Amino acid sequence: MPRVIDHTEAERLLARLDVPQAMRTMFASLAEGRAVQPAQQLVELPGGGDFINYLGVLADEGVYGVKTSPYIPGPQGATVTAWTLLMSLRSGQPLLLCDAKSLTTARTAATTALAVEELAPAGARHLAIVGSGPVARAHLHYAKGLRDWQSIRLYSPSLAGKDAAERAALLAEDVRLQLCASLDEAVHEAEVILLCTSSAGPVLDPLSLGRNALVTSISTNAPRAHEVPPASLADMDVYCDYRATTPGSAGEMLLAAERGWDPTRLRGDLAELVSGRAPRPDYGRPVFFRSIGLGLEDMALANALHLLLERGQ
Repeated sequence: MPRVIDHTEAERLLARLDVPQAMRTMFASLAEGRAVQPAQQLVELPGGGDFINYLGVLADEGVYGVKTSPYIPGPQGATVTAWTLLMSLRSGQPLLLCDAKSLTTARTAATTALAVEELAPAGARHLAIVGSGPVARAHLHYAKGLRDWQSIRLYSPSLAGKDAAERAALLAEDVRLQLCASLDEAVHEAEVILLCTSSAGPVLDPLSLGRNALVTSISTNAPRAHEVPPASLADMDVYCDYRATTPGSAGEMLLAAERGWDPTRLRGDLAELVSGRAPRPDYGRPVFFRSIGLGLEDMALANALHLLLERGQ
């Protein structure tokens, strides 16, 4: 029978992993054809709601799997969970069933961090983060050491509702962190802006900044959700996590394509960037990176947890 890992155990094991390196290794395998990334599978539920299946195959590791994440509406709000099943390509047997909440947060943030490492100007000194939930905090954790940041500013509309202890916990993440009262204050001078919200509509227009910065976006699983205006894509250098699947799922890309934007204009994806096959931006225009979350990211972390358990760690 497969090992079953609950949320607490997943967090304990996750703390032992070099998550950004796991993402870099996985994207390198994808670039070399040693991994397979199918498109996301969205299934609508009768009466409302849906679930998304994220699939992936890691040939060198001898595993494949699926993360399934339902969105189940209810009178007290929607229920959202995520579980990852890891399977052996050698025996055909299940290896691991893991509560994927913490893994999803970590791989999402580490993927963005990999994009920042590859795309941000080498001399970038000012970082802005929009959002204050677990995903935003994970972005801060993985991005704070990527450049010699002179300032790290964070803004979220929910900051006003946080008590002193919650604000102190945020500030404890890094001595450079400043909590801002407005979006404009947070993004002032920022060369890199990480959008980490659950908004279904635009949060920031990169074209309005008055300078050519790197803006990253993850968005949420609401239908056609997007954090930047779709119309702005035509005037930016656009990158994504995986060009074969992201344009068919990312809300702003779907909407932009309906208005004439051509997805083949993507400058590159992470597999191409880590393998040196995509051009880096020259910052003659704003730069936008979009991540939708890949099944391979989930498989890479689930397999890393499985190997830790196999070694008795």
